[in-house]
Amino acid sequence: MPSFDLFRIGHSNMPAERFVSTTAESSRAECRSGEEMMLVPVRLFLILLLAAAGPALAQDAGTLEDKPLPPLAHPDSPSVPAKELFARKTKPVPLAARSIGFYASGCLAGAVALPINGSTWQVMRLSRNRNWGHPKLVAFLERLAEKAKKAGWNGLLVGDMSQPRGGPMLTGHASHQVGLDADIWLTPMPDRTLSPEEREFMSATSMVREDRLDVDPKVWTHERTELIRTAAQDPDVERIFVNAAIKKALCREARPDRDWLAKVRPWWGHDYHFHVRIFCPPDSPQCKPQPEPPPGDGCGHDLDYWFSEGVLHPAPPVEPAKPKPSLTLANLPAACRQVLMAP
Repeated sequence: MPSFDLFRIGHSNMPAERFVSTTAESSRAECRSGEEMMLVPVRLFLILLLAAAGPALAQDAGTLEDKPLPPLAHPDSPSVPAKELFARKTKPVPLAARSIGFYASGCLAGAVALPINGSTWQVMRLSRNRNWGHPKLVAFLERLAEKAKKAGWNGLLVGDMSQPRGGPMLTGHASHQVGLDADIWLTPMPDRTLSPEEREFMSATSMVREDRLDVDPKVWTHERTELIRTAAQDPDVERIFVNAAIKKALCREARPDRDWLAKVRPWWGHDYHFHVRIFCPPDSPQCKPQPEPPPGDGCGHDLDYWFSEGVLHPAPPVEPAKPKPSLTLANLPAACRQVLMAP
């Protein structure tokens, strides 16, 4: 069993992506429910988790219809899922910037938007209104876009960041709640401004070979290694998540300076994009960081598990997994109530 990284992320159309944390010493998975952590055996975790992954979130189409969500019948009910409440907040709260809680159980005050157009980036899926983040994340993305251009990457196509007040999302991710996560497409920005239709319906390109054992040489290029390396070497970056086949390619193509590879962790999905997570900012004492990644570069035999038969072709579960209860406002840090209720 490999040493799993502490990571909580989920995509609604990727049943394989769930909250997980185990180490070689514990060999257990860790699931978050509000402020409490419960441990479950890895075997049970795999039964629930290792189903064939669906298409990546980067492929989920947006919409050109501007339809606000209908009002909730009982918004003050303690049983209302927090995702329903935060999804209806279309503007940030005018408080000092701070990330509150853990990446998969928290919220965001004082969010700022990444402009939808820059000379070296464009934001995708504008209908989701998820181009918000802590100012440190926005600054990182603008900085990365400029550095990537110099490294031979034409420009960033930026996917989901966070909602205006963070918190759980109606669709897609279980993380991205505190304004410190961002998805970056592995498709370069074209030499023109994308149309609204392209931003909502254009698909990213999968980097993974059909047999899932390596990257597809017809689409993978060394510029993608340089892009991820540039991101990982930024001092604000805590983790980067990629498909295991992409991690294999990075290990193969890395230069002698391999320290940055420790930040890049394999995870289900991420065929089309890489997920960047930055450290908790100094202005956010209630932000909960991750432990440091395991020692080593994560290459070689550390990747064997991800290419084992049971992972590539998992057996169907004996029984259907029970739906995970949605987080409510009571499950989030107390300060998130202030963030949600602020005008």
